[in-house]
Amino acid sequence: MSLILATANGIDRAGVLDRGREVVRLEAGALDELAEALDETFVSACETILTAGRRVVITGMGKSGHIARKIAATFAATGTPALFLHPAEAAHGDLGMITQGDVLLVLSNSGNTVELRAVLEYARKLGTRIIGIVSRRESLVNDFADIVLCLPRIREACAANMAPTTSTTLQLALGDALAMAVMDMRGVSKTQMRALHPAGTIGLRLTPIAELMHGREELPLVTSQTGMPDVISVITSCRFGLAGVVDDRGELVGVITDGDLRRNFDKLQTAVASEVMTRAPKSIPSDMLAGDALLYLSDSKITAAFVVNRLDALHHARPIGIVHIHDLLKHGLG
Repeated sequence: MSLILATANGIDRAGVLDRGREVVRLEAGALDELAEALDETFVSACETILTAGRRVVITGMGKSGHIARKIAATFAATGTPALFLHPAEAAHGDLGMITQGDVLLVLSNSGNTVELRAVLEYARKLGTRIIGIVSRRESLVNDFADIVLCLPRIREACAANMAPTTSTTLQLALGDALAMAVMDMRGVSKTQMRALHPAGTIGLRLTPIAELMHGREELPLVTSQTGMPDVISVITSCRFGLAGVVDDRGELVGVITDGDLRRNFDKLQTAVASEVMTRAPKSIPSDMLAGDALLYLSDSKITAAFVVNRLDALHHARPIGIVHIHDLLKHGLG
């Protein structure tokens, strides 16, 4: 029976907050039980998916179907070809989406969802390997499946123990566990991940900083013997808040920031760059990913850094670009 947390006299605010915390804690506890319940069967399921000749076809009805769609998207996004098959549509012609070499992953809390029978029977005739995710071993899915991953029998967060809540959280977590484990078994690299995510925040975070940096023509550089009035002019004319100091070979040997100017205010009219600069400056390798570069700038408590090609044996410290933290935030990182 539902809890009464709102009446004509208003909302029981403390009760609503307590209820929300209760649901989250109940589902968190269920996830802990799921983690402890995983065994060699999980490894077998991962191995079956890894060695599939073609794709993972994932199916489920109702709320399990919504979770199945998400799991299919997660597999596809992490290097394992996958698709969602609606079990009701399957019986009306979509069974052809299952072919030899596929693995069928079936989600059903009860394991006895009627619409799944046609899918299971067809997959069995094809010789398709079937993995079931269910809460009951004595079930239709269990009878057809080669591998059964059984979820802990924990009550739903619904007060009436009916609305799919805890059970779908467990399905989602187990699907993520399968996808991540198989991804690691495949050895999917960040480069491969970027190829699967050419757009959006993930794609941006996996973009090499060399593709986002300001190029050589915008670099605020001076020599070690440049007078400070000219250095200040370079800093002012650029929008990065610093100037890089290079030696005769064009290698970065120091930087001068607003902080350096303040610390040496009394000698700015007569000093040269080498007398004011901060030596051994922090720099970013050109192959560093944008997400890592943002973290590096934040952790270093600096707003900008020069980009160098550390793979260049002759000029590993020569600036080839510059990146400002505001540029990364503007692109949508953060």
